[in-house]
Amino acid sequence: THGSVNSMNAHPHTDESGQICLVHNGIIENFQQLRKDLIAKGCKLSSQTDTELMAHLLSLELKKTKSFRQAFLAALGKIQGSFSFVVMHKGEERLYAARRSSPLVIGVGKNEMFFASDMPAVLSHTRDFVFLGENEAAEITKGGYEIYSLEGKKISRAPTHVEWTAQMAQKEGYAHFMIKEIHEQQTSLRNSLAADISGAKKLLLGAKSISLIACGTSFHAALVFKQLLAREGKKSEATIGSEYASTVFGKGDVAIAISQSGETADTLLAVRSAKEKGAKIIGITNVVGSSLSREADACVYIGAGPEISVVATKSFTSQLAVLYRLAFALCGQEKQAEKMRNLSSLIEAVLSKESEIKRLAAALCGKKDFFFIGRGISFPIAAEGALKLKEITYLHAESYPAGELKHGPLSLLENGVCVVAIAPSDETASKMLSNIKECKARDATLVCISDSQSMLAECDLHFKMPPCEPLFAPIAYTVPLQLLAYHMTILLGRDPDKPRNLAKSVTVE
Repeated sequence: THGSVNSMNAHPHTDESGQICLVHNGIIENFQQLRKDLIAKGCKLSSQTDTELMAHLLSLELKKTKSFRQAFLAALGKIQGSFSFVVMHKGEERLYAARRSSPLVIGVGKNEMFFASDMPAVLSHTRDFVFLGENEAAEITKGGYEIYSLEGKKISRAPTHVEWTAQMAQKEGYAHFMIKEIHEQQTSLRNSLAADISGAKKLLLGAKSISLIACGTSFHAALVFKQLLAREGKKSEATIGSEYASTVFGKGDVAIAISQSGETADTLLAVRSAKEKGAKIIGITNVVGSSLSREADACVYIGAGPEISVVATKSFTSQLAVLYRLAFALCGQEKQAEKMRNLSSLIEAVLSKESEIKRLAAALCGKKDFFFIGRGISFPIAAEGALKLKEITYLHAESYPAGELKHGPLSLLENGVCVVAIAPSDETASKMLSNIKECKARDATLVCISDSQSMLAECDLHFKMPPCEPLFAPIAYTVPLQLLAYHMTILLGRDPDKPRNLAKSVTVE
């Protein structure tokens, strides 16, 4: 919401009387006009945030009716933008809530009820959840819940029991969730390889065209899928969710929407636009009952389990595993998927060399500028490596296709700049070696992640990967980059689970 980070703008917010207290996730788009109107009516505002306006709106509506529900719905009718509100009215043993374009769930316990943005927040209390739909409101008491539309029409919905457990959302002896989730990738990959893709496969085989919609880390997974199809002469488009307006959808088209939470606002807006134009939607998500899972025509659950750290790790490799399986199915190469069973042992081999990554992190901690490079199917992994590093170390990191260095980035290379090369022994290896040499000639520090001894010999620092079939390098080569970002963050004294200014689920546009 609006306003700088200080105690004045911190939630919860109240009206002047202190009778109404609320919290809010989202952005009120018409806050300037509402603020002006409320001031004109004599309301005294005490913060810069848009959230406070709802408390005052509700207070004014409550003067017109004795029904708090009616006042709540009337106030919501004046709000433009995205929101999930939870409201308390003094004297009532009841909480009110509503959502639009922002997630909200009801946790159903024994003689207790909860509102939360997502399930892990209350897994220690319950594994039964009711997922509120778009433009829905709800009330909870100790003994039950009611759901209704923003027009006041009652809605009946039973709870869903989830397999996630409270233990899954604990650190279990690890220092941080991020490192725990990196080490869980052997298990999460096995789950992804067992995920049901039948509905998605059917839609893809009948598709006139295929587009992918995603944001952040999920977009990098989409780029890998695009490369997999291109290798087999099949065309697809990958679009960042917030840029979906440039994508043309029509009847017979299929859009694959990828979101760990299933609640990414930009991705969901693109999904709704594609559906309006006649496209079918395949959702790839980690969360049963999420908005994406409900709005998709077919959904694949990646089965990564709760991912608590803000930065995506195991969900990314699980997304990749599912996308590989879909690509193989589309290209008539489903036997290739059987080879993916070896990936868990490959990841185990990488994790067993974590001490080497720690030493590499220590050697790089004094650097301020990083360029991650890769070619072909390895470029999205270079992009993911740069994103991980900048997210949690707060250091400058960029990614480029290695062949693009000569079109601008080479001018930035000098002593003190670090280039991280993602260089598996594939068909791009000889050209990648040339790129490494041209970076070295500019006095940059070269770090190489590779299984090729000749490639490693050209670099100042390196991490030797275990032998890996080049086709599956994106999954295997992701892990050392995650570990590098984590251990550099620890050495810099920062919290890898809660990077500044970022949220796990990006539920605003």
